[in-house]
Amino acid sequence: MNSYSSKLVETAVNEFSRLPGIGRKTALRLALHLLKQETPVAEALGNAIISMRKNIMFCKECFNISDSEICEICANPKRDKETVCVVEDIRDVMSIENTGQYNGVYHILGGIISPMDGIGPNDLNIDSLVNRVSASEIKEVIMALSTTIEGDTTIFYIFKKLKDLNVKVTTIARGIAIGDELEYADEITLGRSILNRTPYESTLES
Repeated sequence: MNSYSSKLVETAVNEFSRLPGIGRKTALRLALHLLKQETPVAEALGNAIISMRKNIMFCKECFNISDSEICEICANPKRDKETVCVVEDIRDVMSIENTGQYNGVYHILGGIISPMDGIGPNDLNIDSLVNRVSASEIKEVIMALSTTIEGDTTIFYIFKKLKDLNVKVTTIARGIAIGDELEYADEITLGRSILNRTPYESTLES
């Protein structure tokens, strides 16, 4: 049982410890560190968090985080709008962007199909992907989901939805270990897996 001489510090520790990967000892170190800083430093941190939470938007095209209705990637005229990379969440976009090997745009599903977790197709941004492909000049959809049963199930479901549309569906090369998330793949491996992507139909035949 932790004992604090200040309820204010205890409250700060409780809030910090809600963050992923932050235990109570680390939370206490963070709280005490901020306590040692000048007031404007703590205020800047607090204001940045509040501003982010209140003002952050999700791109109307791809569902990426953005400061405006359309994110910087979708708004960039130099990006290849005919190629869409489908990922599970925002962290995957960041991982792929760090490789410098991809110049298309993205579509963030917001998860993968997982009946065990109560997540079905209607809980994800799948219909919007189908509508996006139907209404634009997209020529290729790259499936960059985790190589798990849930990831494969999601890819197969989307493939069936897109099968009758005039679009090529590919998957990233399986250079990433089974079950690994894109976030934890090194940039070289991830970059190569995108460059060496294969038609999805060929994986069904093998």
